Amino acid sequence: MKKLFAVAALAVLSFSFVASDIWAHSGRTDKSGCHMDRKAGTRHCH
Repeated sequence: MKKLFAVAALAVLSFSFVASDIWAHSGRTDKSGCHMDRKAGTRHCH
């Protein structure tokens, strides 16, 4: 039973890291995929 719980917990943790990539958003990028980095005052492209 402990092994099953450990496997289930590991699966949940693994999927939680993947979900953060799925829910990522563009963050107000322009048509080139870039935006202004306000702290550095430079353009940042993805």
